[in-house]
Amino acid sequence: MKPVLLYLHGFNSSPGSAKAQQMAAWVAEHRPDIEVLIPAQPNTPAAAWEAIEGVIAEARARHDGRLRLGAVGSSLGGFMATRVSELHGCRAALINPAVRPHELLCDYLGPQVNPYTDERYELLPTHMDELRALAVPVNAPERLWILQQQEDEVLDYRKALREYEFARLSLECGGNHAFVGFERYPAQIIRFLGL
Repeated sequence: MKPVLLYLHGFNSSPGSAKAQQMAAWVAEHRPDIEVLIPAQPNTPAAAWEAIEGVIAEARARHDGRLRLGAVGSSLGGFMATRVSELHGCRAALINPAVRPHELLCDYLGPQVNPYTDERYELLPTHMDELRALAVPVNAPERLWILQQQEDEVLDYRKALREYEFARLSLECGGNHAFVGFERYPAQIIRFLGL
């Protein structure tokens, strides 16, 4: 069964993000048997989820329906990776995950520019409704590993501690939203995901 790593980037990010590239580079060097998928997600939530499901379906079809899937998600990607874990029964590592992003992103409504792609779009109240609809309860916390840094300037790490109460947790002092020193973790993440 082919191991597949799905990396989900965050809000206004891209497959070119530092953590996505560090993860892909580690896998290429140490575990070339793993297929790495880093989809470029559309900027709006429902479209992003549709793209994620499409990528998983294509991978499953390529491997005759037999897929050993593991997910990694950063920030809003952590929110999406939680949904992947719950709906597809796989393990996921969540890096400074967004909790209740429909509340968080209300502060960002209006015109946006993705700094990686220069794509311009508008974040609307209907997109907050889409995020609310995509939320899933955490029924299998044993499949999740939360990597959290306390000095995340975007997200309150305590919300993640409550949301993912019974999940595996690595909580570090200091750091930031980008997660300082992520290069220490790819090997451990791959082991945790069971890939």
